[in-house]
Formats: sequence, structure tokens, C-alpha cells
Amino acid sequence: MSRFLLYLNTIRFLKLKQVCYQIYYRFRKLRLTTTGACEIRGVLRNLSSQSYIYSPTQDAQTFHFLGLTATLQGNWNSNQLPKLWLYNLHYHDFLNSRGEILSEALSKKIVSDWILANPPLVGVGWEPYCISLRAVNWVKWLSRLKPEEINPDWVESLASQVDALNQQLEHHILANHLFANAKALVFAGVFFGGERGDYWLKKGLHLLDQELSEQFLTDGAHYERSPMYHAILLWDLADLICLQRCSHLSDRRGAGWQQVFISGMEWLKWMVHPDQKISFFNDATFGISPTLEDLQKYAAHLYLDIPSTTYNKIIHGELLVDSGYAVVDWESNHRLIADVALVGPDYQPGHAHADTLSCELSLFGQRVFVNSGISQYGEDAERHRQRSTAAHNTLEVDGEDSSEVWAGFRVARRARPIDISMQQEYGNVVLSAGHDGYQRLPGKVTHHRCWLAKPTSLTITDELEGRYSSAFAYWHIHPDIKLSQLSDTSFELALPQGQVALLSITGAQVNVCESTWHPGFGQSVSNTKLALKLHSHTLKTHIEWSSD
Repeated sequence: MSRFLLYLNTIRFLKLKQVCYQIYYRFRKLRLTTTGACEIRGVLRNLSSQSYIYSPTQDAQTFHFLGLTATLQGNWNSNQLPKLWLYNLHYHDFLNSRGEILSEALSKKIVSDWILANPPLVGVGWEPYCISLRAVNWVKWLSRLKPEEINPDWVESLASQVDALNQQLEHHILANHLFANAKALVFAGVFFGGERGDYWLKKGLHLLDQELSEQFLTDGAHYERSPMYHAILLWDLADLICLQRCSHLSDRRGAGWQQVFISGMEWLKWMVHPDQKISFFNDATFGISPTLEDLQKYAAHLYLDIPSTTYNKIIHGELLVDSGYAVVDWESNHRLIADVALVGPDYQPGHAHADTLSCELSLFGQRVFVNSGISQYGEDAERHRQRSTAAHNTLEVDGEDSSEVWAGFRVARRARPIDISMQQEYGNVVLSAGHDGYQRLPGKVTHHRCWLAKPTSLTITDELEGRYSSAFAYWHIHPDIKLSQLSDTSFELALPQGQVALLSITGAQVNVCESTWHPGFGQSVSNTKLALKLHSHTLKTHIEWSSD
């Protein structure tokens, strides 16, 4: 019965279209229709797109992805390698990497080898998301070649891949997957001419028009609320703007893409720490998405002006209302980023974590409180732990997660934020919010959190309403911070550049635990976690520092 309810509380949030496509794709057999010579539209010449990915190979045989190095040996679908590693192999980002790229001869060889080793509709490489990323990479690469250098086999294979993609667009997943599908159709439609090219272009543009208005919120955020995927989709938009500039696509549509991109860049600037790298909310880690700097360089390449953010205050608060994040900035290079958001769109929370009301804090440009990040995908216990409430700087009741995350990418009942407010007065910023994720428990518990930011201190007050047996709050400390215990409930935090902050706890028994922080796929770095066992309904965490 418990398992049944978990499935029921997951499926009930889906769109009917998702369920129908799930069933349809399970029984439908693909049948390729594009064979023979394919017409090239011929409007792309030296597409001047950018890259943020360094080549994972120097010889087109040994590849390094996600912290793992492996030799290809002609097998593109080895069951000895993680599936996500194989996905990265099949994306073919190395055809357009930054810095030292593969030689022209090696690039041509690896494309030909892929065609021979991956017959139509066989293997990981023919899954729709893989096709989407690879098709864009092939179009970019082919646009750099002279017409007489292009092997007809490459063109025919690309057409077959796009045909396969068109038959399995990810309407059952939606979100960033469907956006990637649409982008690939547009790139293919601009590259190919004739009836097929026109069809793919029209279909891709129609999908993009739909998905842009749905997936990007009014404050600029991508609706999955993952800074990592947000940055990836901004890169997709920059690619589309670049494509529009050198093709026959309308200026009106290009102007719309630019507007969404610029708004998205403004949101991303709020969601990075003073080190200019992304915060870890929902699925997020380093090394997968472009950095803010990468995106700023692409914007400059496209002559897009991203407004600067300035304010003349010692302390400033910003509430990103539509996406549900809040930021407090101090003039001394401190930043608090707080999650008062939905876990994601109701029908696709696949990249969501049980992190409602969590926060991250940097002091003097150095990360201090950090959510744990991610080091892997999959459906094992470690993936579940990294998505759990206990892996974030928030509060867990009766051993339960605030949202029912399960499997690798599923969420059943989920927390919803309530009573969100931000006030700025007397040189202070007060942010408060609650969530109803624990209302599903017998004691009908509600969690409220208030952040009081003053010029040289931050006080975080947690309150629980309702009945419960136990409650724990967690503070995960960045690995570069040296933690020294001064008393049972007070600590000194020594920053790498010599600054010191004092941390004190009221309302809980404090246990110092070993934990791990995950700044990249395949990476687990030892760090310290404070586990605070509440002995009252109110918990106060106070951190203060000097002004210099």
C-alpha cells in the first residue's frame, strides 16, 4: 500500500499528455524514412558559436568524463561503463570544444567510426536526448567544413538521426529535454533544405515558442529551479541567437530569444556566490554547465548588453518572487542565498531535492554554509542521500524528507512554501517563510524559518508547529573552513584568508559529524556537518563576524 501511494502521489501531478506519451512510446516501433541523398540548405558557413567544454580526448580513443577515464576500443555502448558516461560520449561535444580541439582528420574519423559502430536505432546514442545534443554538435562542425569536404554518409546519418528524434520527442519528460529536442530540430532545419528541412525547422520553432513562454519565469529563472540546468539552457539560447544571426530566421524571433537570455542572465547573477560559481540548489554541481563568466563571454561575442546590478547600501535584500529564491548581499563580499521556492514544476520535478528553506552563505568571498551538491545520477542509496533534506542546510522532522524524493528523479508529495516576505528597514533585512511539507505527517507539522541579516551578523530562527518525535537541523560547512568547538553550542569558523566568524546555537544539542561535499560528478570531498537535535520548538543559529 505504501508503494502504491508513492506511485499515486507521483503520477497525480503529471500532465495527461505525459502519461499518454509514456504508454505510446513503450509500444510504438520506430521506422526511419530518410534515406538517400539529402539536400543541404547552404546558409551556414563557419557558424561562430562558442564553447565552454574542454576536449575530453586527445586521440579520439581515450575519453575522460565525470571523473572517469576509459578507452573506447570501438565499443560505444559498453555495459561496463556508467550510462551517464556513455551519454556524454555520444553527445560529441569534443567536435566543438574550447582550447585545443581535435584535428580535422581525427574529427572526421570519429564521426565515420560512430556511424559504423552505431547502426540506426541501436544503442544509447539513438536515445532522443543524445541525438539532440549530437545533432547540434554535428551541424556546428559541418558548417566549418568546405562543401567538397563533407562526406554524404555523414549528412545521410545526420538526417536519419533527426528523423529518429522527430519520432520520439520527449513529450513524456518535457522541461529541459523537450527544449533540447526543439533546439536540435531548429539547427537541423536550418542546415537541411527541401521539404524535410522546412518541416523540421517549422516544428522546432513552434516547440521553442511554446516552451520558452512556459519554461522561463518572469524573474528570468528556468522553472526547474536548478542553477546548473538554468545555465545550460541559457547556453542553448545563446546558440540559437547565434544561429539566427547567420541564417534566414526572423529578427523578431531572435529579439525574443535575446530578451529571455538577458533576463535569465540577470537571474543567474543573483544565484552565484562571490566566487562567481553557482549555488547548489536542486541538482547542481560544478563542471557540467557553463559558468557565469562563460555566458558573459558568449553574450559579449553576440554584442548583447547584460545590465549591471548596483545598489548603494551596506546590506541589500532581493526577493526573486516568481522562482522563489531570496538573496541578501553585504558590501563586504558576503552573500546569503535562500530557497523559499517550489521544488520545481509540478509535472517535472526530476531534478528537485528536498531542500525547501535551505540556504547557502558566503563570508568575505568564501563559501561557509554549503548544500551538499551532487556527484552522480542513478537510483541508488547515494543518489537518494544527496537529494534528501539531511544533505541540505534545513530542518528534518521525524527522519522524513520535506518532499518525498524517491528513485533517481521522482517526487511524490512535495513541500510548498507559505508566508513568504522580505522587509528592509533600519539597515537590516528580514526574510521569512514556511513550508507545509511535513503536514503529511500525523502531527501536521509546519516549519517556519526567519533570516535576520544585520551589518555584521546573521540570525536564523527555526520554529516548528505541530506534534513530532524528533527534529534535526543541519549546517554543512565548506571543506576549506576550519571549525573549532568553543563550547557545547558555540564554534569558531576560521576562513582561509584569516578572517574568523563565531557560530552559536540555542535550542538544540549539537553533534559534529563527518560528511561529504560534491563539487563535481565523481567527486566526494570530506567536510563537517553540524547536526542540531532540537529540544524545543524554536531553534536559533547565530553567526557573527568583524566588519573588516
